[in-house]
Amino acid sequence: MNNVTLGRTGITVPQNAFGALPIQRVTTDEAVALLRRAYEGGMRYFDTARAYTDSEVKMGIAFSGMREKVIIATKTTATTAEGVRQDLQTSLANLQTDYIDLYQLHNVAQCYAPGDGTGVYEYLLEAKEQGLIRHIGVTAHKIEVAFECVRSGLYETMQFPFSYLTGKRELELLHACEEADMGFIVMKGMAGGLITRSDAAMAFMAQHPAALPIWGIQRESELDEWLSYMDETPEMTPEIAAYIEGERAELVGDFCRGCGYCLPCPVDIRINDCARMSLMVRRSPSAGWLTPEWQQEMAKIEDCLHCGQCASRCPYELDTPALLEKNLADYRNIIAGKVQV
Repeated sequence: MNNVTLGRTGITVPQNAFGALPIQRVTTDEAVALLRRAYEGGMRYFDTARAYTDSEVKMGIAFSGMREKVIIATKTTATTAEGVRQDLQTSLANLQTDYIDLYQLHNVAQCYAPGDGTGVYEYLLEAKEQGLIRHIGVTAHKIEVAFECVRSGLYETMQFPFSYLTGKRELELLHACEEADMGFIVMKGMAGGLITRSDAAMAFMAQHPAALPIWGIQRESELDEWLSYMDETPEMTPEIAAYIEGERAELVGDFCRGCGYCLPCPVDIRINDCARMSLMVRRSPSAGWLTPEWQQEMAKIEDCLHCGQCASRCPYELDTPALLEKNLADYRNIIAGKVQV
């Protein structure tokens, strides 16, 4: 397993990190067991956020008494100095620590900078001087905002979606971070569940030694898979390369990544699932997506108000209502037996 150094932070960890968003869906005991087992298996970098309900609390319990042995990163969606201050105090309490290794502004819509009137960056510097945070990072979904943050020189790390399905512009962002001595942290390394072979995902990441992927882990079987790569990291074989090329041919383009930033929907459509149903029903066991419950969820698309809220929030600037309609038509053809999956 390669080690990754996150730019000028100097943080060096295995290229195999734990994304703690999914542990909000399991019990505290299950989450604590997963986190501790991840550490025992060699993972050292653990990523969470205030927005992930009780994820921070579970992480705090898991690493109580062993704080110096792990790197903890968390995030705030606050857009004011006071909001960031409150979030940071909550995170410190939840995580049972007196410092955060990497504190990130979460899914920013702008590059926060000194003098912009928000006081956000000024407070981050103050918190760093006080020792409450050790490094300042940022996460983004809109790539031009991400490039602006890199060019600013203000941030020590960038977290951005990156996988073998992403394109040339994302690769340029990674290289820009390397040139700026800025750590590059990967979210959505499995493209929101569309990538189904972890060995292919890991082999791709290994080709980019500056990238640190944080894998969303919810189940012991998932953790076992990632930990198995600590000793035998997948390599980019001709078979895997050919598989990835086939995946790119099928999936690259205007598809929903499932990030959920389009939500909430005024008529309660589960947009982040319904807008990519055609892909999910073909790329995972289809029976789970064809239940009466999911048929009811998909039928809600007929109630779409075409208000444009989802499209305006989409970081990838997709025509979300059109994607919903397309997926509903395909789904009904599958249910009717007109299309085989």
